[in-house]
Amino acid sequence: MAKSQQTYNKKENEKKRLKKRLDKQQKKEKRKANSEGSGLDNMIAYVDENGNLTDTPPDLTKKKVIDAKKIQIGVPKRTDEEVITTRKGRVEFFNDSKGFGFIKEHETNEKFFVHVNGLIDEIMENDVVTFELEKGLKGLNAVRVKKV
Repeated sequence: MAKSQQTYNKKENEKKRLKKRLDKQQKKEKRKANSEGSGLDNMIAYVDENGNLTDTPPDLTKKKVIDAKKIQIGVPKRTDEEVITTRKGRVEFFNDSKGFGFIKEHETNEKFFVHVNGLIDEIMENDVVTFELEKGLKGLNAVRVKKV
C-alpha cells in the first residue's frame, strides 16, 4: 500500500495559514463596523483666511472678490527715467584737459563722476554746484551741472 504524501508538518502549516486568513478576515470586518464611513463629508478639508486647514466650511460673507487682471506676476518693469531731483554739491576734482571730474554731494558725502558733456556752466575745483543724477555705464553720473 502506498503511504500518504501529506506529513504532519504540512498539515500544521496548512492549519496555520487557514487560521491567519480567518483572523485577517475578522479584523477587516471589525474595522468596517467601527469606522464612521460617512463618505466624502468626513474627508473634506477647508482652508481658512489665514491659510490653515480646518474641517468647517468658510464664512461666505468674508469672501473677497479679486480681479485677476490686476495681479502682477513677476517684477514690475523698470522705467529708464527715474525721478529727477536736483542735488547740491562741491566740485572735488576737475581736469579741464581730460574733461572729467568728481562732485561730492553735501547731504550724503557721496562722490559722483561728471563729464564735460554733462556741464551747463564751466566749473572749477571747489565750486558749489547743483546737478542731477543719471545712470551711466559704471554707476551714477552727474549731469546738467550748474554753478550756484
